[in-house]
Amino acid sequence: MSQAIATKPPPAVQPRDRLASAAATPTEDHQLAQPATPSLLQSRNVRLRLIGGLISVLGDQFYMIALPWLVLQLTGSALAVGAVLALAGVPRALLMLVGGALTDRFSPRRVMLYSNYLRAAIVGLMAVLVATGSVQLWMLYAMALLFGTVDAFFYPAAQAILPQIVTKEQLQAGNALLMGSTQVATFVGPVLAGATIVLLDSGQSSRATTDGLGISVAFAIDALGFVAAALTLALMRIEGENGNGAGATRSSGMLGAIREGLSYVWNDPALRVFFVICAAVNVLITGPFAVGVPVLANYRFVEGAGAFGIIMSAFGGGTLVGIVLAGMLPKLPERHFALAMLTVTAVVGLGEALIGLSQTAMVAAASALLIGVAVGYINIVFITWIQRRTPDALIGRMMSLLMFASVGLAPVSMALAGALVDLYPTGLFVGAGVLLGVVIVASWLSPAVRSMGAAMSD
Repeated sequence: MSQAIATKPPPAVQPRDRLASAAATPTEDHQLAQPATPSLLQSRNVRLRLIGGLISVLGDQFYMIALPWLVLQLTGSALAVGAVLALAGVPRALLMLVGGALTDRFSPRRVMLYSNYLRAAIVGLMAVLVATGSVQLWMLYAMALLFGTVDAFFYPAAQAILPQIVTKEQLQAGNALLMGSTQVATFVGPVLAGATIVLLDSGQSSRATTDGLGISVAFAIDALGFVAAALTLALMRIEGENGNGAGATRSSGMLGAIREGLSYVWNDPALRVFFVICAAVNVLITGPFAVGVPVLANYRFVEGAGAFGIIMSAFGGGTLVGIVLAGMLPKLPERHFALAMLTVTAVVGLGEALIGLSQTAMVAAASALLIGVAVGYINIVFITWIQRRTPDALIGRMMSLLMFASVGLAPVSMALAGALVDLYPTGLFVGAGVLLGVVIVASWLSPAVRSMGAAMSD
């Protein structure tokens, strides 16, 4: 079976059995490309996914604020903070492909459901340990390792569930709705988390916060968020959710299932290039922004930390705008799809170069805003493209590869940026922009890439 899938790349393989579009007229295509958001919200499954996702992401922001703050109170060491966060990232990257294979075997909803229960137990235990003053550093290392392991299974499943609960024509609007709401939650959550910790721990010395009420409550809120998200998943009813790839993954085994997914990508030239572009964008953005922007803010811009906040806020706001645009704008015409997407990706490289050359925080912020809009738009359109292009039986594995190309490569990007930024901060950003341009030009030379819009036909 793996050979049959691997040697029949789209559009010959019609993903999701519902591509009946070869004969669609322009009028029909236009009609199909206008899924309205209210029609999405009429679906009970979509509403449950939206509510559960919002609650979970808001809870995650409490965890992301509470964990590094707790490590700092215990140790006073930034190195320890980095070590705890890195320890969570290692299993997340290493096991991502296994998570995708399990998603195809057991269904995205089930993998998400049990992942949420496990994460609720891990974070809930941490809330108890903090509240009782029993927490020690080694416990945080263990928690980070366990949490990252469970995350590796959750991420691919979370991306793979949408094609099961919306029609193919609604995928782009559905991705925009879910990711847009997540982006809003990431704006609101950190402020609420920080305020909670400050208010509940007010009056305590910094050393006393290791058993402070605020940090404990922040972990408890995250745990309750996972429980609530799990309950929304339990209430979903997805027709045929066990029929996608369960038999295939059982018969071929876990390693065979992973090989099958990798083989499918390798034998499809457009998918190969897509993952190269995805990896390049993430490697060339994540590190420079996480490491390079604070360095520029500290040494070049008079606003200092204020400049750092302004630039990152501009990027976050631009990302939200790009997501909204992707959900509202009509589907790109097939013949212009590749050129349009590569052009938008080139805007990312241009924006990075401009940040490196900026002499004021406002110019850098405007460049970050431009990058954010481009990143938000291409995230939605490219995720939709791969969801529509992938057969149901492989959707979990494709999403795991996509998550690996983004989340999994983040440590590599940050390590490279950290090594280069001290040498030449301007060169880090300009070099990243130029390299992204080289990847785009090389991609355009592939005939398979120039025809990649065929998979977006209805």
